[in-house]
Amino acid sequence: MEISSKEFKHCNLVSISGRVDSATAPQFTQALDKLMEKGIYKLVIDMHGLEYMSSAGFRALLAAQRNCKRYNRGEVVLAAVPDRIREALELAGFTELFKTYKEPLDAVGSL
Repeated sequence: MEISSKEFKHCNLVSISGRVDSATAPQFTQALDKLMEKGIYKLVIDMHGLEYMSSAGFRALLAAQRNCKRYNRGEVVLAAVPDRIREALELAGFTELFKTYKEPLDAVGSL
């Protein structure tokens, strides 16, 4: 799994590729937590390079969304979600919790 972050004026774009499973989810959680510790609460997660995400990855997304939305500070937005992962998000009921966009720049523009 590879994670990179790019800072924009109003938010950060976090690109993730590879697999997020029980072995790599803690690393993903740490990356998101570090951004929030810096006071960055508007996050766009670019998933175009993501091959697989387990429930551990979904929990990391949910925890980040909770922390970002607390006190109306911001939110986590998903972009370029692969079809297989989108289906899993729908089955888990996460599609109501996250705004999704086809293009990362559209998501950045929404924040």
